Amino acid sequence: MIVVVRLGVQIPLPGIDVMELQKVIEASANASGPGAGLATVLTIFSGGGLQQCGIFALGIMPYISASIMTQLLSAVVPQWAKMVREEGGRQKMTKWTRAIAIVIAIVQGWFLVGTLEHPDRLKSLGLNIPADCQLVINPGMQFALMTVLIMVAGTMFLMWIGDQITERGVGNGVSLIISVNIIHALPGAVTLAWKTLVYKDGAVVPMGAMLLVALIAFLIIVVALVVTVTQAQRRIPVQYAKRVMGNKMFSGATQYLPLKLNYSGVMPVIFATAILSLPQVLFSQIAHYNTTLQWIATKMNDWMNPASSGYYIISGLMIFFFSYFWVATMFQPSQIAEDLKRNGGYIPGIRPGPPTALFLDQTMQRLTFAGSAFLTLIYFLPSLLNIGGSIPYLVTQFFGGTSLLILVGVLLDMMRQVETTLLSRNYDGFLKKGKLKGKYGHVQGTGSAAGSRTVAAMWIVIAVLVLAGAVAYNAMH
Repeated sequence: MIVVVRLGVQIPLPGIDVMELQKVIEASANASGPGAGLATVLTIFSGGGLQQCGIFALGIMPYISASIMTQLLSAVVPQWAKMVREEGGRQKMTKWTRAIAIVIAIVQGWFLVGTLEHPDRLKSLGLNIPADCQLVINPGMQFALMTVLIMVAGTMFLMWIGDQITERGVGNGVSLIISVNIIHALPGAVTLAWKTLVYKDGAVVPMGAMLLVALIAFLIIVVALVVTVTQAQRRIPVQYAKRVMGNKMFSGATQYLPLKLNYSGVMPVIFATAILSLPQVLFSQIAHYNTTLQWIATKMNDWMNPASSGYYIISGLMIFFFSYFWVATMFQPSQIAEDLKRNGGYIPGIRPGPPTALFLDQTMQRLTFAGSAFLTLIYFLPSLLNIGGSIPYLVTQFFGGTSLLILVGVLLDMMRQVETTLLSRNYDGFLKKGKLKGKYGHVQGTGSAAGSRTVAAMWIVIAVLVLAGAVAYNAMH
């Protein structure tokens, strides 16, 4: 299924001049304008389909946008929340999500057709578009309708593939498609980093080789921090009173209520990215109508320029706002406190009922602040490296931002599902122990979690040393 997804990205839309498209790709490869980061993000999440003008140009993002909308509606609108709790509510929610995804795909496809017929509109985003560029061979209504239909059909086909992977494979299919689309840009990013830092103008730069090794070590540290914060949680002790069931008395037990440090996950970053990019894309489409719209588009690009302080202020405030908004809509401390009271549980030192709800709410507010601060830092890392180190945005995108957060979250979830599958088939798993034991015997591994981590760390160090040696060898020769 993943091979099919990657093949669909490479098939161009009918009526597109592929030679002209390659000129646009080459001209915009090293763009550094205000919209360069936005263009890179859109290209990565479409798996290159947007850049290649493939039949999967829209990718799976319309479905993701629709899923977020329906999830928020179910938390905010009482009628939607009631529908979800009813029997068959999840199936109804899925149908609504798919219908909204079709509408979003039609709107995005129509805007994309306008951009293909008038590529000069992308100049307002700071991209280097040739003056005589003509991507569409025969523009017109027939091309527009045909292209929109093909792209919408491509998005619906990706949705079906995601459902098949979820049902018949391991992991969430839609998340895996997004992850594969992100990973596809990694070889190109490595090649671009090599050409930019190490091999310039036909000569090797030794300092650039050292910088590349330092960047690889920094990437490992960033990934480790993201994994740690993603899995970090505050464990609230919950004491259960003694219970009498029949003629037996069960003593009270102590359990823990886990509160995640980053409860909202990657959602605040997705919301902030969408809201910040929407005005840029919208005004780039309509700026050619009059001078007022052109002035607004110019000011919008100036505000969203990563070199300006306004970009960091607006982005940081949005990430904090959506983090607290997500917690306020999804985390229900009153319901948790009521469930604990009904089951005879209480938090030591806190009275059951409203005081417990207040304690949980205050604790989550503090955790959300710390998680939001970390998300903001990770979101700004690509822009800071791009500006401070003059590194292309395609390379710095893997040091933070939405791409890294999604990759870490999806891969961790997939590892948990693989672990669950192994345990259900009488294996010991691989996350906690280095031993796989089944009905036909066992394979002895490292024997403990500490041993597994030690071996993994050793392999990482060896890989970094080998890569450093290869870079140094190329630099000397």
